[in-house]
Amino acid sequence: MPVSLPPALDLSLNLLRCPTCRTRRLHPECGALRCPVGHTFDTARHGYASLLTGTRATSGDDAAMVQARDRFLSTGAYAPIREVGARLAAVAVSEQGTVVDVGCGTGYYLAGVLDQLPGARGLGLDTSVRALRLAARAHDRAAAVAWDVFRPFPLADEAADIVLDVFAPRNPAEFRRVLRPTGRLIVVRPTGRHLAELRGQVPAMVTIDPAKEQRLDRALNPFLEVAVTEQVEYSVPLTRLDALHLVAMKPSARHVSRADLNDGSVLPDQVTVSVLATAYQPR
Repeated sequence: MPVSLPPALDLSLNLLRCPTCRTRRLHPECGALRCPVGHTFDTARHGYASLLTGTRATSGDDAAMVQARDRFLSTGAYAPIREVGARLAAVAVSEQGTVVDVGCGTGYYLAGVLDQLPGARGLGLDTSVRALRLAARAHDRAAAVAWDVFRPFPLADEAADIVLDVFAPRNPAEFRRVLRPTGRLIVVRPTGRHLAELRGQVPAMVTIDPAKEQRLDRALNPFLEVAVTEQVEYSVPLTRLDALHLVAMKPSARHVSRADLNDGSVLPDQVTVSVLATAYQPR
């Protein structure tokens, strides 16, 4: 039985373009999205649309990672990160703006921005269908679309006032293409001190590349320039369950064995959260 189009997705239809044709708009038809020449894309009963074509991305979070992330974020431990992203967005765009969250995960950060912009609409892109099930329900003005962010986005040129990228992969050329001339890209990424206590005790966790900032600058500089950067750093107390969720929600969880976590003394009871949040403007 066809599913009806979620209101937030209907609100975002004029942003979307057929990923096959690249320029043609999509319209709803029998619970799916269809372009004028007949390319059709399903809308899942969970509320997100899948525009992925061809080979499917395999790097998206699996069910266990998504569940761990949702549970950890629900503790409020990352609320200051959500707040800085929302603040940078709110000072750069009117309340009627359009926010695109690239690598949106469960929609936690997108919802935070939309809470600060009462008239704005949001669209989250992610490869993980498990995460998109939550993202599609994260906010009543947030739509969710399955998409691989390394491919050209299925979005119109200059469609977004804000592009949000929190702990997510980056596609600089596409960021620039979909941003309006007055728009902002907001990138949140870890510093070398982020979760240092946890990484020190769980060696299988991915380390932070010391050249990360230089690589980011090289990638974005041809397309965007820095408007403002804020650092957010604080200490968070952890229960053992919090720490387990924090480990399990990250891609490196695939490389962490049960033996790494069996001893109760392995996991720290507090951890440093340390990130940089930068707003970029188009060149």
